[in-house]
Amino acid sequence: MSFIEHTVDGVAYMTAANIGAVHAFSMRLGGVSDGMYRSLNLGIGSGDDFALVRENYEIFCRSLGISIDSLVGTRQVHGSHIRIVTLSDCGKLFTQEPLEADGMITGEPGVALIVFTADCTPILLHDPVCGVIAAVHSGWRGTASDIVGEAVRKMTGEFGCSPVQIKAAIGPCISKCCYETDSDVVEALRKRLDDSVENCLVAREEKYMVDLKEANRLLLTRAGLVDISVSDECTSCLSDKYWSHRRTNGKRGSQAALIMRNAECGIRNKGIDL
Repeated sequence: MSFIEHTVDGVAYMTAANIGAVHAFSMRLGGVSDGMYRSLNLGIGSGDDFALVRENYEIFCRSLGISIDSLVGTRQVHGSHIRIVTLSDCGKLFTQEPLEADGMITGEPGVALIVFTADCTPILLHDPVCGVIAAVHSGWRGTASDIVGEAVRKMTGEFGCSPVQIKAAIGPCISKCCYETDSDVVEALRKRLDDSVENCLVAREEKYMVDLKEANRLLLTRAGLVDISVSDECTSCLSDKYWSHRRTNGKRGSQAALIMRNAECGIRNKGIDL
């Protein structure tokens, strides 16, 4: 199957079979937070005890065999800006106010890119030929702005990647079964995807059920990608397994999608093929 579930030292996460770089889509299992944040909350600004969140990061990174000092994150604003990051950006996740961006790209080994979600769509990209990786946070605004297409364009324009070489993994997020929206979301997506967007919509009286995974898959296909894995799991349906903003009315932590270009560091797989 395209996604594999792993449990390492009590920490549960998913990986995509087509992504060769070290990577993971975290779940809410295996951490030390308590109360409504139990247990693996990776939301730095969630209101959870900062010391517990940092310990969760230590536990998560240790399960992947990477250093917490390799992490690079941003302040996500539901936009379409993509930052190019380097080793000089590492080690600042807990000490400095991060710059605004909803995606990052690097071609340097030892840099772990991390984006945060709790229903929005996490997308990881890997060009194994050029050794370039990207991590993208895509809510409906980012999807309507084609943030994944912007990431691919930067990978090709600034790093010489070929779209057909880039592998993509669209991780767990709220799915069409649970993502009910008003017409403004639909109109924004129609402007971006034209008639193709109808494959992502189901009309329900005055509302629409929207498939953000399929919308982002279509945008990646338009950008020239051919190898795209898509998780079939819904964060709202599986709110005991993933953080879901909608299911908890915003009272929640965050999961993370992480990717690292480091040929010397492999994920210790104790997983179960799904």
